[in-house]
Amino acid sequence: MWMKTDTIQWSESWLIGLLVFHVVCFLTTFLTSRFYRLQICQFLVMVSMVYSAEYLNEVAAKNWRTFSKFQYFDSNGMFISLVYSVPLLLNTIIIVALWVYRTFFTMTELKTLQLKRKARREQNKKAD
Repeated sequence: MWMKTDTIQWSESWLIGLLVFHVVCFLTTFLTSRFYRLQICQFLVMVSMVYSAEYLNEVAAKNWRTFSKFQYFDSNGMFISLVYSVPLLLNTIIIVALWVYRTFFTMTELKTLQLKRKARREQNKKAD
C-alpha cells in the first residue's frame, strides 16, 4: 500500500533533519569518491543502517509522540523504508557504481600499459 505524500507533514523538524542527513550522505559519497577506504567504511555504515531499519521502525512506532505529530510507523515498515532505507540504498548503489567504474578504468589503463610494453619489446627485438 502506497502512502499519499499529502498526508505527510514534511515541515516536521525530524523529517527535515532526515532530509538533511540524506543530502549530507550523498555529498559525502561524491566528496570521498577518491578515497577508497573511506568509502568502504561509509558503505558498511549505510548498509548497517538499512539493516537496522526494522528495529528503528519498532522503536519509532513506540515513541512517535515524543518527536512527531502523527504515527507514520506501521507494522509493515513502509514509511521507514521509503524515507530512510531507499535513499541509503540508492547511495550504496552509487558507491558500488563508482567502484565498478574505477575498476574498469584501472583495468583499461593496465591493459594499455601491457600493450605498450609488448610493442616496445617487439621493437627492441627488431632493432637487435
